[in-house]
Amino acid sequence: MKIIAETKRLTLRELTVEDAADFYRLNESLEVLKYTGDSPFASLREAESFLENYSDYEQNGFGRWAVLEKDSGRFLGWCGLKINEENQVDLGFRFFEEYWGKGYATEAARACLKVGFERFNLEEIIGRANKENTASIRVLEKIGMHFWKVAEAHGIDCAFYYRLNQESWSHLKRSPSL
Repeated sequence: MKIIAETKRLTLRELTVEDAADFYRLNESLEVLKYTGDSPFASLREAESFLENYSDYEQNGFGRWAVLEKDSGRFLGWCGLKINEENQVDLGFRFFEEYWGKGYATEAARACLKVGFERFNLEEIIGRANKENTASIRVLEKIGMHFWKVAEAHGIDCAFYYRLNQESWSHLKRSPSL
């Protein structure tokens, strides 16, 4: 189990096949998937297979990471970076409904930006959200990303794109709000 980052309340680590049951349950919720353009896994075995074949860590050095509550070790969801279909580094996150509105997505997303810019020296990280997903849009704004454009993305007709570059991150990380 490779730990990627720790925050005050969270541990971010690589996903493993042992996460399959939680991963399946997370992607089974229609409310969680509502704005993503994704379909639920057909079975627990499909979730296991996805995790067994997940190659982003080997290919890119980063990927989507499990987000655990530090005190309990409970799987809250995932957050992380990936190379998207437009060859951009994309920040994404997905949490169980019972953890919405508690600041976990913002805390995890900030940790991912730090890892991306400071460990992997990425030049730019983008984030995308369905125009109706106001909670995710708010997370992207709270972590300092700036609105960039509206476009179709990953099966979503109208996605709002946000981005942050290395230079802006350098200024942002000096801010006391981070």
